[in-house]
This record gives sequence, C-alpha cells and structure tokens, in this order.
Amino acid sequence: MSKTPHAQNQFDAKAQAWSALFDEPMSDLVKRYTASVSFDQRLWQADIAGSLAHAEMLAAQGLISEEDLASIERGMAQISAEIGSGRFVWKLDLEDLHLNIEARLIALVGDAGKRLHTGRSRNDQVATDMRLWLRGEIDLIDGLLRALQLALVEVAEQHVALILPGFTHLQVAQPVSFGHHLLAYVEMFARDAERMAEVRRRVNMLPLGCAALAGTSYPLDRERVARTLGMVDADGAPRLCQNSLDAVSDRDFAIEFSAAASLCMVHVSRLSEELILWMSQNYGFIRIADRFTTGSSIMPQKKNPDVPELARGKTGRVVGHLMGLITLMKGQPLAYNKDNQEDKEPLFDTVDTLKDTLRIFADMLAGQIDPATGNKEGGISVNAPAMEQAALKGYATATDLADYLVRKGLPFRDAHETVAQAVKAASTHACDLSELPLAVLQGFHPQIEKDVYQVLSLRGSLDARNTLGGTAPAQVRAQLARHRARLA
Repeated sequence: MSKTPHAQNQFDAKAQAWSALFDEPMSDLVKRYTASVSFDQRLWQADIAGSLAHAEMLAAQGLISEEDLASIERGMAQISAEIGSGRFVWKLDLEDLHLNIEARLIALVGDAGKRLHTGRSRNDQVATDMRLWLRGEIDLIDGLLRALQLALVEVAEQHVALILPGFTHLQVAQPVSFGHHLLAYVEMFARDAERMAEVRRRVNMLPLGCAALAGTSYPLDRERVARTLGMVDADGAPRLCQNSLDAVSDRDFAIEFSAAASLCMVHVSRLSEELILWMSQNYGFIRIADRFTTGSSIMPQKKNPDVPELARGKTGRVVGHLMGLITLMKGQPLAYNKDNQEDKEPLFDTVDTLKDTLRIFADMLAGQIDPATGNKEGGISVNAPAMEQAALKGYATATDLADYLVRKGLPFRDAHETVAQAVKAASTHACDLSELPLAVLQGFHPQIEKDVYQVLSLRGSLDARNTLGGTAPAQVRAQLARHRARLA
C-alpha cells in the first residue's frame, strides 16, 4: 500500500539528505556499510576550502548573491572552529563529510547554505577534496624526505674514511667507504623526492565544476576556482581537468602517489635490512639507540631492532595498498561508481605510514637535539674496528691485484685468472692476499713488485677508486658537498 502524503513527509524528515525519491529508510546495516564519514572526515579542511572557492566564484558569476556568500563564509568559519575544537557532531545518517558539513551550514545560515551546491556534485567535490588534501600531504612528505637525506648526509660526513666491506650476493666484494655506502640511500631518497614532485603536479588539477559526470549548465568560471585554490602551473596558468567524465572518476593520482610511496618504502626496507644485519652479533657493525629497540620477554640479553623490522613489514602493507587501488579501478566503467569510496582508507594509511616511517628513520639515524640540554640524542653508533676487520675477509682487494697486473700489461682476463690462483693459494695458507710473501706473489707473475702491498691494502683500494661516483674519500667529500648544496 502506498504511503499517504503525511506518512511520506514523516519519512522525509528522517531520510537521507540526498533525495526525497525513496519510500523507505536505509537499513542500519546498509548505513554502516556505505557510510564513509568515519574516515573521510579528515578531508574537512580541503572540503571547506573547495566550498569557499566555489561560493566565491558563484557570487562573482551572479549565481548567488553577495549576501549569500557572506553567510556561507560566516557559517564555514564557525564549522571550521567546531571541527578544529572537536565540538562538531559527525552523523552517520549523513553518510559522508560533505553532507555533514552541508547540513550544519544550512542549520547555521539557512537558504544560503542550500545554494552552495549549485553547479557541483559530490562526485567532483570529493575528487577535488582528495587532490587538495593529497597535495598538502605530498608537501609534508617532501620535507620529511629532505630531513632523512640530511640525516644520512650527516652520518656519512662523520665516516668518509671508514672502511666497510662492500657486498655482492652477500659475499665480501670490495672495500668501500661507509660514507659512500650511506650516500647510495641519499640518491634513492632524492629520486623519491623527484617522483613526489612529479606526482604533485598531476595531483594539482581541478575537477570541481565537472558536476556529476557531464559538466553543468551554469556559467561557472572554473579557472577562477583553480587560481583561488592554487591549482596552477609555475607560471600561474590554471590547471583544470579537461573531461568531465574523467575528472570525476579518475583516481590515477592516488594510484601514482601510492606507487611512488611504495618505491620509497622499498628503499626504506632495503636500508632496514642492512641495519638489521649490521646490528646482529654476527656483524656487530653498528648499535641503534635503545629507544628504537626492544627486549625479549625471556632472553634478557636481547636488543631487537624493532623499528627497522617494522618498517620492513610496513613496506608490504604500503605495496598491498597500491595493489588494492589498482584492483579497485580495473573494472570500473565511466563515470563515478561507489567503488571509489574504497580509495580513501588505503590512501590515508599509505600517507600516514610513509610519514611516520620517514620521520622516525631520520631521528634513528642521526638523532635529534634535546631542547632542554642542547645535546644530540640518538643516532646510530658505529663499530669501526669490526667493519674494517670484516673487510679483510673474503679477499676484498683481489680486484685491485687484477688491476695492478693490467697496468703491468696483462689483458684483464689473464689477470683475472692469475689472481684467482693467488686467492686459492692464500686460502690454502689461511691468510689474506696482502700477507702472502712477495716471492709467492711473484710466482704467479714475475712483474709483481714490492709496491703491490700498497695496492693490496684496504686503504689503498679505497683511495684508488678516485673517479666520479667512486668510493675514494675525495669523491665522497665531493658528493657530500653536492648534496649539501642541493638540500640547502
């Protein structure tokens, strides 16, 4: 039996704010299942900024009055204060932050609040909110990447001449400067910062004004809104999404950010793995400050590198979010679909995880200044003797002997074979190449002379690699200067 007008009006008072079309209220289960207000409320500042820019444009175009604009601005100021102070009441019945803010605005300023939605939809509104919010988060991440690079540079500067065994296949390969090794990660995080800047440019485009999917019949000035919101090129030209269907349904920017974040976390994970190995008793190269470690519930001697281990694990979480977002979008026809509500939680968690990880790693590596004492606390401590002793294992200067023979006129492949025989002899005598008597070395090639021992020393090997990108201390200092200038 159809509802009477009176009964319908009673239902309307309790119904969703988006339509009077429906004849029965949404079930509580469906409300909980479809609502996003529990997590999308973090977009409130972006939502209000976008609404104010839209309202200002509507007034400039004569679509709302100046009085309406003043009322909207006054109402939004109060809503901002309420949300900022925690006094705002978020209602599940209103589904999302957009309808919650709109309902409160209407309660505060009446019809002016109802006119705000002229020429827009929640589809272009949420796309705008996410882009504005993510743009701000990328700017914060850029600062955190810079701080992490500076932390690595600071530690590298202290250990330019410290010898570390360089590994390939986790086998001792050649001696390298510990500072040089750390600067490899600076290069990685510098690329991450470049990628984030490129992502930011594509994030910083305005969907607002594309309405639900087809644009709008109102004479909107989208360029004006873009300028107001700072969605512009370096020369100030507005950056607008050019196709309404794409504008409201596109989530490439979220996927692209998640891909950049995943690669950044992969770099963190690689560094974490090395810190974990270096801290173990089998290596003993470094010590991590106690506040970044935990103990064992039954083994009192243990100090566990929980922060690097968790970062290694959280990398899988961030990469998983990337896969989730890609899968979310793969089957969607144009234009907007409710599936897109599922983009927010993985994106939010990716941002939170990346920011926390970058912040804690900068502190863990280089430490921080205690404002009370002015002293630096934390930072990794280095066991230089253990590093250098490890570099003596595995015949790390074998390649240097081969290069020495090449300079004496041997083809490299012949030199390679000759050195292999020398390594076999050193292994038989349980000594390093540098400990073989000169007569024994000359048995492998008569042109080997006394100066070979300088070549076979760890320090000599390090100093010899004095080409751009090499591990010689002079080259490391040049790279440190480059990074300092770049990060200034």
